[in-house]
This record gives sequence, C-alpha cells and structure tokens, in this order.
Amino acid sequence: MAVDLLLGLQWGDEGKGKIVDVLTKDYDIIARFQGGPNAGHTLEFDGIKHVLHTIPSGIFHKNSKNVIGNGVVIDPVIFKKELSNLDKFDLDYTSKLFVSRKAHLILPTHRLLDAASEASKGKAKIGSTLKGIGPTYMDKTGRNGMRVGDLELSDWKDRYRKLADKHEAMIDYYNVDLQYNLEELEAEFFEAVESLKQLTFIDSEQYIFDAISADQKILAEGAQGSLLDIDFGTYPFVTSSNTTAAGACTGLGVAPNKIGRVIGIFKAYTTRVGSGPFPTELFDTDGETMGRVGNEFGATTGRPRRCGWLDLVALKYAVQINGVTELMMMKADVLSGFEKIKVCTAYNYKGEEVSHLPYNIEEENVSPIYTELDGWKKDLTGLTDASELPESLMSYIEYLEKELEVPIKIVSVGPDRTQTIFR
Repeated sequence: MAVDLLLGLQWGDEGKGKIVDVLTKDYDIIARFQGGPNAGHTLEFDGIKHVLHTIPSGIFHKNSKNVIGNGVVIDPVIFKKELSNLDKFDLDYTSKLFVSRKAHLILPTHRLLDAASEASKGKAKIGSTLKGIGPTYMDKTGRNGMRVGDLELSDWKDRYRKLADKHEAMIDYYNVDLQYNLEELEAEFFEAVESLKQLTFIDSEQYIFDAISADQKILAEGAQGSLLDIDFGTYPFVTSSNTTAAGACTGLGVAPNKIGRVIGIFKAYTTRVGSGPFPTELFDTDGETMGRVGNEFGATTGRPRRCGWLDLVALKYAVQINGVTELMMMKADVLSGFEKIKVCTAYNYKGEEVSHLPYNIEEENVSPIYTELDGWKKDLTGLTDASELPESLMSYIEYLEKELEVPIKIVSVGPDRTQTIFR
C-alpha cells in the first residue's frame, strides 16, 4: 500500500484543506508532514467554516486517524486554541489525533525572534507571518531545538530555559524596539504544554510504517505551496520547510518507493500573500474582481492576497518537481463573468522568451507573455456534474491538461465540500 500526497502547486492558499476534507472518506490516516501554524486550511460544510492551522484536515471525519508528523513545528498555544475550537463540535480528538515525538516546538521566544528579525529588515522584509516558524526551523537545523518528545523528560523546563535565554540575547542583538512581557507569554505557553501532553505522542515514522504494512490508506497533507519551498521556491520569499513531494518523505519518514498518487492543487488563477515576485500580478479591476469575488484574504493572517492570471510557467515547474500524477483546479467559479481569460505561457526574461522558471523572476528581469482564451459567464456554484460545465470552461480545462500533460480530476466551484465536481 502506497502513501498518497496532496500538495499545493502555487504560493499556498490553493484550497488544500477543502480537498483533504473531500477525500478523507477514502483514507484511514491523514498526516501533516511540514509547516506549522503559518498554514490556514479552510473547510466548509453544513453552513460552517472551519480554519485549521496545525491539525490535519481529516479531523472532522469519524473514522480517520490524524497524524502530525516530525516535519511539522507546533506552537502549543495556537494548538490549544485549535483544540478548543473543536470542542464545540463534540469531536473525540484524543482518540484520533496523534503527535510525532520528533516534531519541534515553537517557543514564545521564537515568535519574538521572528518579529525582531522582520522589523530589522525594514523595506526588505520577506512578509513573515510572525508565527515563529523560521526561527524554529533554524534551531532545528542548528541542532538546538526542543521537540515534543522532550516534554516527556523530567528536565524539559530546564532545557526550555536554556534555549529561551539564548533567544533573548539574540533579540537584543537585533536592536529594535520590541515590547513584550515574557513572563506572561511563558505562563500561557506552559499551560498550553500541559494541554498538549494530554494527547498521544507517537514515534510517527514507525506508526506510518506499520500502517503501510497493514494495508491502511494514508494521505499526506502538505501546507503552503510548492513556490514557497525553501529550496525550489522564490527564495528568499519562501517558507522554512520543504513543501514539495520530497518533504513528505523527510517529514513523515516515508520511503520514496512508498509514494503513490501525487495530487497537485492549483487555483484557476494565481494569488500570493506577502512579499516576493509575482509575474502575473494584476493591479487593475480584473485583479480587484478576483480578490473580491474569491474572498482572497489569508486564513492565518487576514492579509489581502495579491491576485493575477494563471502562471502556467510556474505551474509546469511545480508539476515537474513534484512528479504530479493528477490535478485539481480550485475556484473556477471566481472567474465566471470575465469576457476573456489570460494564461501566462512564457516569460520575456532579460529580452529572451523562455518557457521555464528561471533563477530570478523579479519584475526587472521578467514580464509575462499571455495566451488569451474565451471566458464563461455561467454561475458555476450550483453545478453538480461535469456535464453541466460551460463549453468555454471545458476548453480552458482541456487547454491546461494539454499544456501540463496531467489530467484535471476535480474542479471546485465553491467553498463547500458539496461544490466539488469529479471528472
């Protein structure tokens, strides 16, 4: 039995949470493999919108087990709030939510370090969510971090104190006006840790291995998007983990030969939160319409998302580096009403036309080359079958399939789990 992967192919916010929720009924285990509470996975059903940050998106299904893998970084304070939000839905999450002992912990001082570092950059800031993600991964790779398994040790508070003291010295180094009360932050943190300790800690790589051996079906859920990958994204405007398919292997302990389907999710257009290059970004009424109709605001930060036409150059790149076997197109309904739909099929890169993603796609180096297709005016939100999709939308889908050489299996026509069309 193989492990299937579900990945975002753009700059995040593609709609992974909804699709995991839709697909969970076919899986025994949903496992998060990277990222932290900088993720915001939005699910909507029964008229209620749910936003998850750390907890896998299969948590609302009674028969699924949910694993937070070793590649994830966990903020106990945010995690506790997430659990509290689940309480109102009468979910027995203690029996179906498991946390890897090897997952790293985000300390209060990690968040302070994040804020100090970003403030020190001035206009060169990268647009961090200020959740402490970067400093936590820095401690992980620097071999200084605290892990969930450390909480089972009698001296874990001593380990915490040593690391927090180091962080405070680093904050002083940045020499920025950062106001905080560490005693208050620590009291909240220690209380949240006790809540975290009520869950079951597991050696997650062995748990996943045993599940594969028992022929259980596993879906690995990624956070953020491929263009935010620490190695293959638009560096330095990226996240601090590997968001691509390879990250599932290191973030869960899954061998490459155990990977099955690689499901790539993308929007019918493109969005980005925060700073960084964005060749197809729109600053006109078309971009404003996409943002307004698509309700493009970050689920974690609330920041408005930058909007633009679909960047097929970047999308092809993401398909290639992930080995995507099937695609799912989100928010097709948002483009209803446009007379013409544009797709970026190549770049003018330093005066030369290129069809691959070059090293630097900053505005001074790159301008998009567009192909124009007919739009569709039909309201898609009430459609339930692929046969009902308008002809011009079908042409758009078939054009993308031909260019990407990967089939589009799902078309989403609204935020609710019922607004999902299978092809």
